[in-house]
Amino acid sequence: MLRTRSIGFSLFFTLALCLALPHALLGQDSTDVKRGRKYKAPPVTSHIEVMVVKKFNGKPIPNAAVIFDSTLDGKDEGNLEVKTDPDGKATIDVIPTGSTVRVQVIAAGFATFADEYVVAESSRQIAVSMIRPQEQVSSYVDNSGKSSERKPGVQEPIRQAPPAAKPAPTPPPVIPPDTTPKQ
Repeated sequence: MLRTRSIGFSLFFTLALCLALPHALLGQDSTDVKRGRKYKAPPVTSHIEVMVVKKFNGKPIPNAAVIFDSTLDGKDEGNLEVKTDPDGKATIDVIPTGSTVRVQVIAAGFATFADEYVVAESSRQIAVSMIRPQEQVSSYVDNSGKSSERKPGVQEPIRQAPPAAKPAPTPPPVIPPDTTPKQ
């Protein structure tokens, strides 16, 4: 009786194992059950290289701030700032292809540059020639072509010195009364 029970138990165990094992091994390959988030591939990106030089002599400007502000299909993708290397180049590889990019360049001693570009190709080179600061645009005076009178860098406004105060008149010296006896 014990032998038939152990044979029956081992047949039952073998049958259960044969039925359950394929489901356990192939359970991860099941396509009808979806778990987790659906994977969305990142967009195709473009390689953008900005070369920043001085307009008057063509020499590169190192350590200039190049700011990329991209929009794709009207949605703001954020902005990134990259500094130029000693050769005046700033390179970025994360801007999605097909987006509109506003490139802004800020360098000490130069007027700020800003322009928009449509990045439709996989690689784009942008050359920026920086100029010295110009006089501000005014509706009263024609300042076109005039260089700025202010020097580059941080400056304090010119303030008039307060008028020198007149010294207060000095009172005449006080002579003490004569206390010596008269003869």
